[in-house]
Amino acid sequence: MQQRLPSLLGTPVLFAHRGARAHAPDNTIEAFQLALRLGATGLESDVWITSDGIAVLDHDGEVRSGLFKKKSIGQIRRDQLPEHIPALRELFEACGTEYHLSLDLKGPDSGQAVIDLVRQHCPDLMGRLWLCHPVLDQLITLRPVNDQVKLVDSTRLERITEGPERRAARLAHEGIDGINLRKQDWNGGLVALFHRFERTAFSWDLQLEHQLQSAFRMGIDAVYSDFVDRMVDVFANDVGAPNN
Repeated sequence: MQQRLPSLLGTPVLFAHRGARAHAPDNTIEAFQLALRLGATGLESDVWITSDGIAVLDHDGEVRSGLFKKKSIGQIRRDQLPEHIPALRELFEACGTEYHLSLDLKGPDSGQAVIDLVRQHCPDLMGRLWLCHPVLDQLITLRPVNDQVKLVDSTRLERITEGPERRAARLAHEGIDGINLRKQDWNGGLVALFHRFERTAFSWDLQLEHQLQSAFRMGIDAVYSDFVDRMVDVFANDVGAPNN
């Protein structure tokens, strides 16, 4: 059996991808509440800003307008959105803040809006707020906004043209807390490389038991899965009971 390498966080975060997506309609309050009941220690979603400046949680970022047309969320007021799309503040009201929160930043200025909201309404969450973006330069502009929020380079290994070691060094230099890659991009050596620069290593799209088990054993710091029950069971059996 492969020896389990340590996580940089001590206890890896178990992120419910879009809530308990395999068990309830994704990105709904129902899905987020169920994910926490099933044992997730983190919630994940995409965040968009409406035309009247409200941060809301949705994957596609578009809603139907009429029979055939669609509009982007950025063109629509909060009160014009379907009821199933929650505002970020509604997530906090329904689920509290005793978990890690991973948000993929969508649309312009979403990072600043999220940081402002969390700072005003639940500042205790800031150190467990992970903001992810595929454009590193945009993440870097957020670093001076708040020194507690966690910033994550969300990319693919094939897109790191300068090589993983130089990317890890740049993340450390710019104060970007970690990197998020798809499951097949990771191996134990790559996790150890980012850990050497004290950057967290996150892995997404882990749906099967053997994928989750392998990630935990190579020292991954957080996993994202649609199957919260499966993720929690594998963690409990292979690592130990989740502990916030």
